[in-house]
Amino acid sequence: MSIIVPGISGIVSHGCDICWEGFNGVKVVSVLGTVSYAKNHGVYLIDQEGYVCDIIYKGTEERIKECALQDGRVPLVSGIVFFSWETAEKLLATHVTPPLDSCTYMGLDSGTRPVQLSIFFDILLCMARHTREDVFVNKASRVLQSSDITKPTGADGSDMAIMRSARAVLWQELRGIPITVAYIADGCYDYMTLSADDHIRNLTQRGSVSSCFVARHIVHSELTHYDMLSEDCSVINSLLEGEIRIEPSSVVQHCHLQGSIHLRSGCLLSGVDLMSSVALCQYQLCDVIIQGHHIRLRDLKLKIFSIIGRQDDLQVPFTIDSSTFLNVPWVEFFDRTGIKKEQVWGPSILEDDQCLLNAQLFPVFHVTEPIGLEDVLWFLRSGRGQLLRKWQSAWRLSIREIMSCLDQQAELAWRQQLFLSQAQRKVQSTLLARKDNSLWPLIRAAVCEGKEQQILNTLDAVAMAPVDTGVAARTLACVADVLGCMAGGQGGLRSGPAANPAWTDAFQLLEKGDVVLGVKRLKEERDKWLSRPDFLVRAARHYEGAEQILIRRAVMSAREFISMEQLDLPPMNRWVVAKCPARIDISGGWSDTPPITYEHGGAVLDIAVLVDKRKPIGAKVRRIAEPKLHLVLNSGGREQRVALEIVCQSLEDLQDYSQPRAPGALLKAAFICTEIIQFPSQVSLQDQLMAGFGGGFELHTWSSLPYGSGLGTSSILAGAVMAALIKVAGKSCDTSSLIHTVLHLEQMLTTGGGWQDQVGGLVPGIKIGRSKPQLPLRVDVERIAVTDEFVKTLNDHLLLVYTGKTRLARNLLQDVLRNWYARLPSIVENADALVRNTEECAQAFIKGDLSWIGQCLNTYWQQKKYMAPGCEPSAVRQIMVVLHPHVYGQSLAGAGGGGFLYLLTKKPRQKEAIERILTASEGLGNFSVHEVEVDETGITVSLSETEGE
Repeated sequence: MSIIVPGISGIVSHGCDICWEGFNGVKVVSVLGTVSYAKNHGVYLIDQEGYVCDIIYKGTEERIKECALQDGRVPLVSGIVFFSWETAEKLLATHVTPPLDSCTYMGLDSGTRPVQLSIFFDILLCMARHTREDVFVNKASRVLQSSDITKPTGADGSDMAIMRSARAVLWQELRGIPITVAYIADGCYDYMTLSADDHIRNLTQRGSVSSCFVARHIVHSELTHYDMLSEDCSVINSLLEGEIRIEPSSVVQHCHLQGSIHLRSGCLLSGVDLMSSVALCQYQLCDVIIQGHHIRLRDLKLKIFSIIGRQDDLQVPFTIDSSTFLNVPWVEFFDRTGIKKEQVWGPSILEDDQCLLNAQLFPVFHVTEPIGLEDVLWFLRSGRGQLLRKWQSAWRLSIREIMSCLDQQAELAWRQQLFLSQAQRKVQSTLLARKDNSLWPLIRAAVCEGKEQQILNTLDAVAMAPVDTGVAARTLACVADVLGCMAGGQGGLRSGPAANPAWTDAFQLLEKGDVVLGVKRLKEERDKWLSRPDFLVRAARHYEGAEQILIRRAVMSAREFISMEQLDLPPMNRWVVAKCPARIDISGGWSDTPPITYEHGGAVLDIAVLVDKRKPIGAKVRRIAEPKLHLVLNSGGREQRVALEIVCQSLEDLQDYSQPRAPGALLKAAFICTEIIQFPSQVSLQDQLMAGFGGGFELHTWSSLPYGSGLGTSSILAGAVMAALIKVAGKSCDTSSLIHTVLHLEQMLTTGGGWQDQVGGLVPGIKIGRSKPQLPLRVDVERIAVTDEFVKTLNDHLLLVYTGKTRLARNLLQDVLRNWYARLPSIVENADALVRNTEECAQAFIKGDLSWIGQCLNTYWQQKKYMAPGCEPSAVRQIMVVLHPHVYGQSLAGAGGGGFLYLLTKKPRQKEAIERILTASEGLGNFSVHEVEVDETGITVSLSETEGE
């Protein structure tokens, strides 16, 4: 059926629950409005039982007040109607009954005159309880009466007869069906009229529609001078270059503007291109609507412009002194420009039909000169010169005629190209200015539009720009996102290996620091991997591998903060022993992880702890006469059996130092990082050892903590190894240098990782490590001042529970970095919250408030889970639920996923009690409870005659 819904309206609401139980008939959705607002709209008259009795359109104030509810507001007609299936069947059955068959294509194809029905004033009105048959059938349809509905051709007496017959059928078939109302209690009704003023208001007054409707000031746009925009203006899908000032209640959409342009209040610019925008620099626009239109006249495609005033009414009949154009009476416009009325409306337009909508004002084509924006802007000025003569000799169209000639395809192409242009600029400015804007929506949109190559080209250009390696790394991560998006969810998992030989050349260039040539090689190789989803995903993995190389180079900037002093070599066979506590992270973890730590800034509060009253991590090294490296890796502590013994007698034995899973890789990398060994080198290992140290080294390491404990073992062990090697090589450094040395070592080892572990295990007691959002990466440590009495109290309330689950930090890390580089707003906010919680936690320690510390701890655990979903295995969750009533706070150590759970118990000395509680609970698996206490010495390095201390 051809059914007319009068007007267009928008409803915004938080949502409401509509009761459908026992529903039959029709249910209309309504929002409540004021009596004054309802004067220009439709209103339902509702009886005490909740049924619709009448529908009143543009009624008198007295009539509308009859519809008021207890709060004085009236139920507005919103346009949303639900039919029960029984009612829908009855309505559909009428389509074969004359004259209602003329509402469908069947009637039209049979040669009958079309009949239009209003869903409200024809179909629903006959169901309203107070409607009388004689009035309903004989009264003219609102379709024929309403001036804001397009009237059928030939609306005469015969049309009235047809409508009476149609209404009689509706009355016979639908009368008696009940209409009930569902109210949207917090809803807001907005009627979308032809008024330019209303349109501008809808686009600029954020929050005026409803508190749940979030409108943005700038959408899909890129600007060079954000500070020149008023808060109450809107910029949509536009590119603004230069000093462009936009005052309140003005809108720019689908424009590319350049230069010095001033839009005062009440303006709307739409579809203005770069070349046309030059003309705007000569005007201070106010209360005008300028629109660019793509039109098509047969095979001729043109771009033209129209201009009207914000207060103009398109449909009001022409009068010389009361109707307006450009916000002034027509007579004033004619006097100012020299244009005559008969040039605007030709003889074919009757006097009574003349209005702004059909005024032929806007030049479209000229025989000798191009048509541009200046050919309508001059309407705003006085003058009767060249522009008037050009206007008079040009072929002109009215707004109505322009609308009928619009080239929608060309208009959409312009908007798409503009979106892509601003997206490319936004990608470039976001990366180069190190903004926290998410580029993922732009990437996804570009791929959906088939414009991914343009975004890739922009990213390549940024990566090759003279920027620091941190920016280049983020850019390569964005390329990986584009490739992953192009795969469309096919081709396998994003996480995976990235060591295909085809990419080796590019990787080697990046490792050497030649970013420009490395990115070029990446692009050349990428172009070979675009044909299939699995190739795209594999290419994305290798771009993430390249990104990791640049992250490592960025973190290696920490070398700037390493300083060494030269000392005498210790005697041959004299052991240098380094012992370290473990660490528990109380707040802020993940903010120390590159690239977050140097792009966002980090703050982590750690405690150095003894586990079961001992330092669980250590290393010892001595010089030996034989020129070799004798490496011994112990598991379960020094007193346990040897897990692995490695002897390196040539440089070839060290070449796998950057492969974390290779046996002894950490120890090999440590010898290179401390510059005891030069690698690669033309000088053999034995010659280097003899020349520098008169022999080789024997190095032992140990940890009594299980693998994947979450207590920072690997980084703290690296600190112990580095401290021992620095000492045995006749050098010394302070703890700050040692922290940065471990950062450097872990980049050589390609394990990545942050700085919180070494800060936690090398620096004694309770402290905060901080890093600023900058390169080179520097970590500053502040000890938290607490009393000895509070330390004793803390020791009585801290416990570790080994969950029996192995932590999988590497898999977690890949996902976290991918989300961070995507700059998902929730992840950025979580990073902010991590740092804030750390500073709050420090205050809780200073005040000695265990309950407050516990709250910070619980908050931290929620933040960890948000940062790395999946870090809480079900078995661990079960343990935490069991322990919840007995603790102030609890969290898995480190990145989560398994390892140790640390507790801040409500009561002191609860080891045995916690063991009993866990033992009494079924299905918790293998666990163990350990005492911990704050370590007040941190790393210790000493000389020993024997293998012991």
